[in-house]
Amino acid sequence: MKTDRLISIVVYLLNHGRTSAQKLAEEFEVSSRTIMRDLESLDQAGIPIQSYYGVEGGYQIMDSFVLEKQVATNHEYDWIVTALEGLSSAYAGKSLKRALAKVQSMSHTGNSAVSVDLGVAREDDKINEQLMLLEDAIEEKCAVRFSYTNSHGEEKDIQTEPVGLQYKWYSWYLIGYYEKYQDYCMFKLVRMDNLQKTDIRFTKTHSLSDLKMKDDSDNTVHVKLYGKAAIKAKCREYLNGRITQEFENGDFEFSFSVPEYETFWYGVILSFGNKAKIIEPKEIKERIIKTCKEIQMEYEA
Repeated sequence: MKTDRLISIVVYLLNHGRTSAQKLAEEFEVSSRTIMRDLESLDQAGIPIQSYYGVEGGYQIMDSFVLEKQVATNHEYDWIVTALEGLSSAYAGKSLKRALAKVQSMSHTGNSAVSVDLGVAREDDKINEQLMLLEDAIEEKCAVRFSYTNSHGEEKDIQTEPVGLQYKWYSWYLIGYYEKYQDYCMFKLVRMDNLQKTDIRFTKTHSLSDLKMKDDSDNTVHVKLYGKAAIKAKCREYLNGRITQEFENGDFEFSFSVPEYETFWYGVILSFGNKAKIIEPKEIKERIIKTCKEIQMEYEA
């Protein structure tokens, strides 16, 4: 048990940098005194741990240290295989298949109790071709061009430096860098047409570890609705939020955060009919009313 914790502490420090003894104690659910003994054991084993004092003090491993030996257990390799198999069910990249084959050779049990199927993310052939092209462009550090239709129905030509691919809200997205604005943007692959890789090289080095995937919080809206008891399970299933208040008759208030101009969650709310009512924000409430009036007018025409 102690050996596993010592290895985990080394991995944690390598991944997170300078960390206080208190934070390590909380992470590994032991006392600060135990952590101090563990750090002393690591130091005696030749792991170059440096200590720092003051407000920003803590412990870290020297930058020159490289962990070369295998540190994962067979059970942990099973988890890695499970994760890669789940990703491969959604993404047919050759490099992913090679990585999965390598890790599978290190997993000796192959009997993880958990499996992940992301087959729903494997959209149509066009999306898969776009994914392959974008992966190549990212690896070769080449800009791409495409025609893009945004959520307002506006179409324009885009040239961007592809940085990463992300699956969220039931769709694949490209994270691209605009040299002109020196900023990162997200593009939904299904809205792209005429995607092409260019010979134009990247203007800078992009690091996903720093970027942590483009934060699209500026386009996120926080919604609160009043729902009838009959749609409680569907709200939990499709809107990925939480119930903030429940009433004696089974009705409830529900809060969730979503990309403002994505259509999935908006369509879900419309499908609830008179069993859901937007409380806030006012803009979404007015948008729902406008949409319902337009639908009514269309059927009355």
